[in-house]
Amino acid sequence: MKKIVLATIFVVVSSGAMAKDLTEIKFGVDPTYAPFESKAPDGTLIGFDIDLGNAICAQLKAKCVWVETSFDSIIPALRAKKFEGIMSALSINEKRKEQIDFSDRLYNSPTKLIVKKGSNLDATVESLKGKRVGVAQGTTQEAYMKSMWAPKGVSIKSYQTQDLVYQDLISGRLDATLTDAAVADIGFIQTSRGADYTFSKTEVKDEKILGEGIAIGLRKGDEELKTALNQALKALHENGTYKQLADKHFTFDIYN
Repeated sequence: MKKIVLATIFVVVSSGAMAKDLTEIKFGVDPTYAPFESKAPDGTLIGFDIDLGNAICAQLKAKCVWVETSFDSIIPALRAKKFEGIMSALSINEKRKEQIDFSDRLYNSPTKLIVKKGSNLDATVESLKGKRVGVAQGTTQEAYMKSMWAPKGVSIKSYQTQDLVYQDLISGRLDATLTDAAVADIGFIQTSRGADYTFSKTEVKDEKILGEGIAIGLRKGDEELKTALNQALKALHENGTYKQLADKHFTFDIYN
């Protein structure tokens, strides 16, 4: 009897079958970060994360349900079981690892400072001391600035969304903003309202705070869902779906 049971377990595990019935997966998302997640004029959720999440669900033969949540409260909402995963350009870093788990890496995106053209401001304490720098609440960029820049004289102002940061940047109430470069490039700098702005020359790097890539945030201990999502993601890489979706949204390699 024991041999039969063990053989059955081996078949289930080796075939990649999941004990959990994944008929529906709820993802938390803050749709204010184009090109990763935003809203079309008709209110439809669009973006790379949305397309990739829907493809992962399709691979698992599950229904994707998107739950809109502000970014600064998205981890508490996950832990409160309002959804199963966070798919909203969430960086992997040590502080977040203390609270939640992560899937395999989805993609990478650098952190850069946006400044007005001709300002000569750069992403250094020496350049920004006494300047007003805006940032979205709950982001790794906010954590970095509060830890590394604020104690050295840089004035930090946090906003509920990045769009509110841009409004104050354009109005002159801010001198710069630190944010995700891919989001900012397509969602601001390449648009008419961002025509007078550019990236400073220095890219901000700090793996401990800013993270080691973007992944799906998961509740600790949810190993079956984590395994299922990782298997689906691997399959999308192998069958070419991931590249097809990435090429739709980006002109550069978002994964490496």
